[in-house]
Amino acid sequence: MRKIFLAGIAAAAILSGANNVMDFTLNSIDGQPSALSQYKGKVVMIVNVASRCGYTPQYEQLEAVYKKYADKGFVILGFPANNFNQQEPGTNEEIQTFCKSKFGVTFPMMSKISVVGADKAPLYHYLTEKQTAGDFAGELGWNFNKFIVDRNGNLIARYHSKVKPDDKMVTEEIEKALEAKPAVAG
Repeated sequence: MRKIFLAGIAAAAILSGANNVMDFTLNSIDGQPSALSQYKGKVVMIVNVASRCGYTPQYEQLEAVYKKYADKGFVILGFPANNFNQQEPGTNEEIQTFCKSKFGVTFPMMSKISVVGADKAPLYHYLTEKQTAGDFAGELGWNFNKFIVDRNGNLIARYHSKVKPDDKMVTEEIEKALEAKPAVAG
């Protein structure tokens, strides 16, 4: 019980400093710090991915959606996670090799993280906690959850694993977000 309580305190402390998704820095799949602020002005899809999941073929659709909209200001960030039935046991290097060789992934992949539990990454606290995610809050139940973030770093949509990345409701949300202009910094 104490561990959960302390994890909650840590999460609250972390969340209090973040105004939006662009305030986080995580490691890219090659282990280098990667500030999400580099994507400010772009529409971002954040996806928790796994190599040995029934939804793993969604990598192909993710790549197709990325290629379709990348030149319009869209990016996908893949976050490998081994939280569900040990479906992402590989190292970052193994994951990267798998994604490129099996699915031709060219969108940015990040280092493996935890997306649920006591060691949940701060970004995923932000994406799933009521005080920061609002109506999109709630724990992840599996791999390949998709979060759409607008050009200003605000969470605007969430889709569960079963919803394919190229589903009409997802692509319509992406297109709507791409049409919106980013807020002008004051």
